[in-house]
Amino acid sequence: MRRFAAVALILPALLAGCQEGASSAQKYSTGGDPADSPCDRVVSALGYAGLMLEPKGQEERQNFEDAVLGRLAEANGITREFGDRLPGSLRDAAETVKSTTAALSKSGVPRERQVALLKQYRAAADRIVAECGG
Repeated sequence: MRRFAAVALILPALLAGCQEGASSAQKYSTGGDPADSPCDRVVSALGYAGLMLEPKGQEERQNFEDAVLGRLAEANGITREFGDRLPGSLRDAAETVKSTTAALSKSGVPRERQVALLKQYRAAADRIVAECGG
């Protein structure tokens, strides 16, 4: 019984220590090598999200289903992790991708807003792809 009481008292302290370290790391994505090219990682994430998007100019036709929201959320995480290491000329485009994908990856956003955000996202994403040599 004493062992159980000791474990019950120590466990919360151990878990709090683990949680503090994890939250301070600001890790948004998994996999890959930390030495990966930021351009390669962001362009890859944008391309993966793009596979589920309607062609440019047809944003009004986009179905914002859960799978699309998930891909945009992934693009958000990758851009949050690697976007600050993109060339300086792309910082504003990376910020636009972060803000638009943060909003687009949530359900309940009114459709008009989704379409407007998607157009903003697409312009910024296209710029990143073009300037990163994709």
